[in-house]
Amino acid sequence: MTSSTIESPLTHFDAGGQAHMVDVAAKEVTLRVARAGGRITMMPTTLALVRDGSAKKGDVLGIARIAAIQASKQTAHLIPLCHPLPLTRVAVAFEIDEAASAVAIEVTAETRARTGVEMEALTAAATGLLTIYDMCKAVDRGMCIGEIRLLEKKGGKSGHFKAEGVA
Repeated sequence: MTSSTIESPLTHFDAGGQAHMVDVAAKEVTLRVARAGGRITMMPTTLALVRDGSAKKGDVLGIARIAAIQASKQTAHLIPLCHPLPLTRVAVAFEIDEAASAVAIEVTAETRARTGVEMEALTAAATGLLTIYDMCKAVDRGMCIGEIRLLEKKGGKSGHFKAEGVA
């Protein structure tokens, strides 16, 4: 079998193995919702600055929220094969975990489109966490970003997905 006849389960490759933007023209326009999350751990003193809003650069979580929303709207410019989507809603929530000295982010993105909105939610979550890092790096360069993942998606042909252990 040559590479031109191998079927790939990866939709962003054609029969010849070349990268391409998936044709979604025949898909129905439906409500698509995705939730993504992640977390950043930091020193307890850094977490106190974030929690109390006393970081030198200002309201860390407020700025990170705006950055996450902006990033969701730029996903197609950042991820080469993503379709530009008309987002109908992007919500960003943070949870401070004192015991773990961490901040968790959860982003919900919605659209009425022919393709899903998972990448917009994931891009927003990653960017929100990177913004927290950027705003706090002067006092804590050891922060660790991780656990960025799709929590849930609804809509479309593939149906409902919910990550294991997610409420």
